[in-house]
Amino acid sequence: MVQKNTKSIKNGVMLNAYPDSIGQTLSDTIKMLQLPEFKDVFSLFYVLPTFFNSDLDRGFSVIDYDINSELVSKKDLETLEKLNIQLKFDIVLNHLSVNSPQFKDILLHGENSKYKEFFINWNSFWDGNGKKNADGLIIPNQEYLSKLFMRKTGLPILNVGFPDGTEKPYWNTFYQEIKYTKITIEDLPFNNISSSEKELICTKINASIEKKEALNTIDFGKNNSLKNKILQIVNTKKTYLGQMDVNAKSELVWEFYKETLAKLKGFGCSILRLDAFAYLHKEIGQTNFFNKPGTWDYLEKIKQIADCNDLLLLPEIHAEYGLNLHDEVAKKGYQIYDFFLPGLMIHTLEKNSNKAILKWAKEIIDKGYKTVNMLGCHDGIPVLDLKGKEVNGTYNKGLLDDNEIESIMNTVIERGGRVKNLYDPSGNKISYYQVNATFFSALGENEAKLLLARAIQLFMPGIPQVWYLDIFAGKNNYKAADEGGTGAHKEINRTTLSIEDINQGVKKEVVKNQLKLMRLRNTLKAFSGNISFQESEENEFHITWTSNDSFAELKANLTTYSFNIKYSENNIIKELNF
Repeated sequence: MVQKNTKSIKNGVMLNAYPDSIGQTLSDTIKMLQLPEFKDVFSLFYVLPTFFNSDLDRGFSVIDYDINSELVSKKDLETLEKLNIQLKFDIVLNHLSVNSPQFKDILLHGENSKYKEFFINWNSFWDGNGKKNADGLIIPNQEYLSKLFMRKTGLPILNVGFPDGTEKPYWNTFYQEIKYTKITIEDLPFNNISSSEKELICTKINASIEKKEALNTIDFGKNNSLKNKILQIVNTKKTYLGQMDVNAKSELVWEFYKETLAKLKGFGCSILRLDAFAYLHKEIGQTNFFNKPGTWDYLEKIKQIADCNDLLLLPEIHAEYGLNLHDEVAKKGYQIYDFFLPGLMIHTLEKNSNKAILKWAKEIIDKGYKTVNMLGCHDGIPVLDLKGKEVNGTYNKGLLDDNEIESIMNTVIERGGRVKNLYDPSGNKISYYQVNATFFSALGENEAKLLLARAIQLFMPGIPQVWYLDIFAGKNNYKAADEGGTGAHKEINRTTLSIEDINQGVKKEVVKNQLKLMRLRNTLKAFSGNISFQESEENEFHITWTSNDSFAELKANLTTYSFNIKYSENNIIKELNF
């Protein structure tokens, strides 16, 4: 079924930021948007999910979808509406926080909880299809385990402690953070051992906690018979965060989705990004990443709810180009993310070649894809997405070959980037996933490259989404990446800009020129028209947009990074040279 939406979504430029990416709250970002330098630059704003109450993974572990009053106010939303800026939000379909009301109810009421089936108990799911290990955890049979698509090392579970002292494993595809509290001899209620022995136990436990070592490997010597009781005491003092996978077979989950979409509509949402939707459908014997037809069935159910709230859906899907999932999603009528452009852009500018990026641009036009594209974003620079893939015995080529992708990886890493990988169920690396860096640093902190990359992005088909930090030529933040907790590698590209940073930034040529280009893309009628590609040398990029009596033409030299834009405004032809 093709997605329909009656709301008119603007074809302008989209800002992408957290509510506290600039200053301290969303109101500071709005103050930036009200500056004369930002007049007519943006028509849309993708506000990341710390807009809601959350506790992990910088917002993507949602507690509830109420406004985070520490960062956002209703007045902010009213002001954005007056600025004529449409909003895009996330719904994280696959999971909710362990601190969500639903999971807390399970912890409180156990088997009697209304939400008992709202999340996925790992052992219940695999019951009869695996064997329990010494820790009471079911290990799926090898034919099932080997198929699972994994986002981290080890099994995708979080052992959750219940008030009665028991632990139960719940499905946890993404991040978790477990913190143990050091113990004292007063925590050990054993009358048959001496104080000095208790001190030794505490020393061993606390040293392992500090070193983040596995507690069950500690040797307590002659007190090993008490090991289980000791560890049970330690576990009662631990705290944890986690993104707990929801059970989409539960009708309560779908009631929750209905309530949430209506709530987001009330906040002014026009576009709804479906985060991690490809992991939602789970079935024994499947990869549990984009299971078919189950994922399509769930997507159709979400679409029906979205239609009732006049929301345009944007499914977030990271997969190899050769797998053709982007094509399948697009054929259903959905807007898709152009996760291919960031890597292609780096390749284009580093190799001074238009071949790969033009091939992709022409495919977007020929196949009628409706895209949202980007350079930098809150996540990393995708590289897995560019690869080819064997499907049913046939190898589908990627947008780049493996050597070209490896070259992108090495270039960005040499310039300070960090790597995120994927793993098999045994913890072995099976693929690179993305590189984490600011886009400016990925380009060698070359302002001419950044400006040309922005120009090409703005002339590519689709709605251009712009990461706030890229506007100000942000550099890799190694301190944040080194000192952060779970997912810290991403903090390399999430530096908070102060109001002073903004005021000083708008005086820089690379910032002023980007804003000039974005304003042109956001306001010129030509960009609502047709696109054509002109014949050019391999080290050139020549593209034109036309709509009635308006046009915009980009001619770029990929070797010198210089470019020229001609456009018509009110029947007057103008020119920009960079």
